[in-house]
Amino acid sequence: MRVPTRRAVRAVAALVGAATVGWVVSSAQTPTPSAIGEWRYYNADAAGSKYSSLDAINRSNVGRLTVAWKHLALDPALKTSVRGLTAGNYYRVTPLMVNGRLFVQNAVGLVEALDPATGRPAWTQKPLEPGLAGLTGATVARGVAYWRGGNSDERILTIRKNLLFALDARTGEVVPSFGQKGRIDLQLGAGAESAYNWGGAPIVVKDVIVVGSNLGDFPTKRAGIPGDIRGYDVRSGKLLWTFHVIPHPGEFGHDTWEGDSAEYTGATNMWTSPSADLELGYVYIPLSSPTNDWYGGHRPGNNLFSDSLVCLDATTGKRVWHFQIVHHDLWDYDLPASPILTDLTVDGRRIKAVTQLTKHGFAFVFDRVTGRPVWPIEERPVPPSPVPGEKASPTQPFPTKPPAFVRQGLTVDDLNDFTPALRREAQAIADQYTYGQIFTPPPLLGTNGKKGLLQMPGWVGGADWNGGAFDPETGSLYIPAVNAPIISVLSAPDSKVSDFRYMNPLGIRERTIVGPQGLPLLKPPYGVIVKMDLNRGAIDWSVANGDGPRDHPLLKEQNLPPLGQPGRAGPLLTKSLLFLGEGDPAAAVNPPGGGGPMFRAYDKTSGAVLWSTDLGAGTTGSPMTYAVNGQQYVVVAVGSTNHPAELVAFTVE
Repeated sequence: MRVPTRRAVRAVAALVGAATVGWVVSSAQTPTPSAIGEWRYYNADAAGSKYSSLDAINRSNVGRLTVAWKHLALDPALKTSVRGLTAGNYYRVTPLMVNGRLFVQNAVGLVEALDPATGRPAWTQKPLEPGLAGLTGATVARGVAYWRGGNSDERILTIRKNLLFALDARTGEVVPSFGQKGRIDLQLGAGAESAYNWGGAPIVVKDVIVVGSNLGDFPTKRAGIPGDIRGYDVRSGKLLWTFHVIPHPGEFGHDTWEGDSAEYTGATNMWTSPSADLELGYVYIPLSSPTNDWYGGHRPGNNLFSDSLVCLDATTGKRVWHFQIVHHDLWDYDLPASPILTDLTVDGRRIKAVTQLTKHGFAFVFDRVTGRPVWPIEERPVPPSPVPGEKASPTQPFPTKPPAFVRQGLTVDDLNDFTPALRREAQAIADQYTYGQIFTPPPLLGTNGKKGLLQMPGWVGGADWNGGAFDPETGSLYIPAVNAPIISVLSAPDSKVSDFRYMNPLGIRERTIVGPQGLPLLKPPYGVIVKMDLNRGAIDWSVANGDGPRDHPLLKEQNLPPLGQPGRAGPLLTKSLLFLGEGDPAAAVNPPGGGGPMFRAYDKTSGAVLWSTDLGAGTTGSPMTYAVNGQQYVVVAVGSTNHPAELVAFTVE
């Protein structure tokens, strides 16, 4: 690799400045638009609702939606000017809209402030270094945070690589009094050898910035770094507290790690973004599995706070309550989605609740003040592990309400039966594996002559990062969900590669299972929208999201209804509509056939499709909406392997 000279770096920096006004920070003041409907948090509000009461776009006119503007995530002029600059098209963002500006990271992880009516940039965050070095190496986060202190102090909090920045929301300049010259190194305290990363959006509660981390949960070594949660003062950047997701000696939960396993086990990350009750000052943290995802013989015990919903006092970082949703995880059943704060009326009783959606297809509902389940949660027996040295939990929590919103476990009756021939082929494929009830632990490769376990739901089954959308007026929760299995199996790794006794030997794509003639192994639906009444703890209806494989040559003549697309897509809920895409195959862990280019508006009462459009690529971020100058817009991020990452804005003209 050729190392550029200092002269070359200076030349590249000059080209960057010439290529785009983005690096020249605008001195213009924030405009004062009229009739603004804002979107101040990654999930619309601190409660994580993904809901807006705006209704200028409604059932009567949604059919007239047209593209208002598009904004490329990577400036073409910049790409041309900076040699070697590339960026992935899996653009996972959801913008904020505050005070007449959209705030969003671009394809290289730098914040842009956009005009919400045109998509034109007002300013772009300056890179720390000139040229290519200042533009590469960052994973694009799903969102940023906004904070206002008084009339003149407005900040955008954003994470790029291992740095947390505070930017002046009006100008894009760093706030020099925050941390060290406007930034904090989040790698400090996460372990000197760690490569800090986090794809979630921070949240500000009681003037405390709460951040998580993504530290790998299925590495090759037993020794890992825990994904601790931290709180920083929003004004000074001072570290206020650290919550240990794997408890230290003397802390609550340390005894759930038998032996000395708490001393070396890593991960238990918060992959997604937290939610908060701003009045209580509580922040709700959904945590993931510890290392490694599929084998836990080296970490005996229930392993708190893995796979737990944890309520923290945002001011102190102290645990208020917790509930472990999966004990001693062996299935990668992370809590993938932001919790949703929901005020419910259950049997005539008003409850401040919080709902946690899961990969394995449950909605766990708690009193968000006390942590008590709204409906009983039962510990039910589950199968033991057949793997030497593994001690699976003998029970797992099952909510009595609401019911599961996806298929759980597998039987022969679940197999593809579009035709007798396809049914026979599906049976032949399934017979190569073990399958059965949910929480069946992964076996060793070759056990009983089988290739492994067909785990249902898989690691992108149920609800994933996209979560659900909640209507506070009706108490209805809308959940985009996936019905898809994976192959779960263990084998002894090469000791030169790993010091685990067993690991999953399959790569990400190898874990997917393809059925007969390239069709899914199971019956439809493959992607669904579930409407759940949280006041009753009941499911109202479920409809397919997308066509799925009904145009397959073997199915075309059957005139099948929509079968559902198993892509991971985020919802947007408004007064009368539910907006949802299909996700995109650019997400490497989509099930086979997952993702598609369609974006739709559904009648949120019936689930009927009222409008659809082909975006040319799948939705990669959750959509959002806002109003400016009397006009409502819906904006969504898209991108694919052969389609550039961009924001697309719709409105009714």
